Amino acid sequence: MIMAHVRFNASDRSYTALIKKDIHRMVSNAGLEVKRVDEVDIIVAEITSNLLKYAKEGELLALIGEETGNKYLELIAIDKGPGMADPARMLEDGISTSGTLGQGLGAIKRLADTCEIYSLKGWGTILLARIYQKPPPYKKPPKFTFRGLVVAKPGETVSGDGWQLQQDHLRIRVMVADGLGHGPEAQKAVQTAGQAFLQSDAWTPAEIIRQLHLDVKRTRGLVATILTLDLQSKAVQVCGVGNISCKVYGGAQSKGLISYNGIIGMNIPGTMKDHQFFVAEGQQYIILCSDGIRSQWEIIRYPGILKYDPSVLAAAIYKDFARQTDDMSVVVGKLN
Repeated sequence: MIMAHVRFNASDRSYTALIKKDIHRMVSNAGLEVKRVDEVDIIVAEITSNLLKYAKEGELLALIGEETGNKYLELIAIDKGPGMADPARMLEDGISTSGTLGQGLGAIKRLADTCEIYSLKGWGTILLARIYQKPPPYKKPPKFTFRGLVVAKPGETVSGDGWQLQQDHLRIRVMVADGLGHGPEAQKAVQTAGQAFLQSDAWTPAEIIRQLHLDVKRTRGLVATILTLDLQSKAVQVCGVGNISCKVYGGAQSKGLISYNGIIGMNIPGTMKDHQFFVAEGQQYIILCSDGIRSQWEIIRYPGILKYDPSVLAAAIYKDFARQTDDMSVVVGKLN
């Protein structure tokens, strides 16, 4: 199942009760323990309260995900408010800019397993919180992390965009896909491709795309980019058909990778080759976006953001460059 975030409008007090009720139902249906559900209720209340107090055009994204059998709720609050001069300090209890007790953000930090705030003065704020079914044990940050943000076109109940991650001890494989159009039929195309992707025994992206092309012929078709990472050689291979953009950042350099023209399930090139490069020393980032995201974004717009969870960068790109006329997806890979 390819997961998408549920979007809530948090700019009006009349939506608050509905947001709390819907997210409570999400985590209850996911099987989180009562104590964790109660903690989620507190976190959602604090997030919505802060959005109403300070935000401009605030929204809250919610996702039920799973990591190694451990389910979690991911919450991403996004606003276009005044921003914070020192977001890390605002996570301390007793700190407030409005004369209140200042315990809201501190409560989120205490109760969530992951809590990060990125903010720029005059730009706004992104708050990320994850609450796991079972608090994950501390471990060293993984060498390779991929996070995705998928949001349906406004007015649609399902997304025709999606992404899929598969990992074993030999390799990581990632697919970012966009079904033609939007709505349930576009979602069906992407879900079918996702199942075929997971079942594929091919090693290179071009080979996987050729397999997907056969498996999705009964759907309306899709565009997709597939990435594979060999964990031993650190070789990365990428191949795409259609308008999924892919940019690679390493140090001060960046480059875009060109996809082939075509539609998977309808017509693909007879000959396709993979782009290949190797993970260098230091950090590298791979960012993939569907065409629901305008292409003018650059990481340089967001000073210091590479110190944060990749979901924060995905949310920043979505915040500033989402078209809001189509399904939207951003996937960020961080390679240490």
